Amino acid sequence: MNIKLVKNREKDINMMRDAYCNTLLELAEENENIVVLDADLMSSMGMKPFLKKHPDRTFNCGVAEANMVGIASGLSATGKVPYAHTFGPFASRRCYDQIFISGAYAKSNIRIIGSDPGITAAYNGGTHMPFEDMGIWRNIPEATIMEPTDCVMLKDLIRQTSDLYGVFYIRLLRKQPIRIYENGSTFDIGKGVTLKEGTDVTLISSGYLLNETLDAAEQMEDEGISARVINIFTGKPIDKDLIIESAKETGAIVTVENHNIINGLGSAVAEVLVENELVPMERIGVNDRFGQVGQVEYLQKEYEMMAEDIIKNAKKVVGRKR
Repeated sequence: MNIKLVKNREKDINMMRDAYCNTLLELAEENENIVVLDADLMSSMGMKPFLKKHPDRTFNCGVAEANMVGIASGLSATGKVPYAHTFGPFASRRCYDQIFISGAYAKSNIRIIGSDPGITAAYNGGTHMPFEDMGIWRNIPEATIMEPTDCVMLKDLIRQTSDLYGVFYIRLLRKQPIRIYENGSTFDIGKGVTLKEGTDVTLISSGYLLNETLDAAEQMEDEGISARVINIFTGKPIDKDLIIESAKETGAIVTVENHNIINGLGSAVAEVLVENELVPMERIGVNDRFGQVGQVEYLQKEYEMMAEDIIKNAKKVVGRKR
């Protein structure tokens, strides 16, 4: 792992969907077995350049996501390295049985990309707003779940998965992320990244809300609260050692996720703590609700995932410390 942080966090000029496509284009030149499967979202996912370059390695399965996963699993049995993409809810709840049986149970080699996680589905509303996708995937034995933070991390993870065997779920923000990592950074799947040291409380986050978490930590610093910030980008297998170490050293944990607090990042961290190091903990995320139509900024406030909410809960757990 070789981590470099940007000096100024700001919105990337590049979209993550373009980073996804461009990385696969590069990999396809190196590995003739890489193929792409699409659920009639070629334009939405920015994959037309791949289709143009490799029409014989691109399969539009239509609005039939379960069938797409079955085809990906079949292709993997022939030695292909499939990447299949669709919106997050359709990459989880709509094709769960196919992922479980044709994918994981059959020991297939597939990568499923679920776009627009959580509130980032915005105007597509509740039907397209995955608050439960990580929870669904956590139930699949031996599956690896990742939520890349920005384009730099995404490129590295896509490149790594091309050489790995197994069933992978990548929770992908489609549009422009906030830049956190400098170009050239590399990551270890299954290992978290400590972005900021702190002694009073540990904030654990991933994906879209990581920048908000860093903002909260910086604001708390002005109030005399020292907050450690960890980016747990691999939801499964989770970095137990880093969580336990942080719990011991700071004595309090707050998780921040763009997902239902049930069976997501917060639940995974709580499972580690209850079995190894009991400390006060609070979970920031969607509190067992459905999605709705709205701007991302509105939804973030509606579901209480703002910096002020993180700070409020951080102060709560610090106050509960023995």
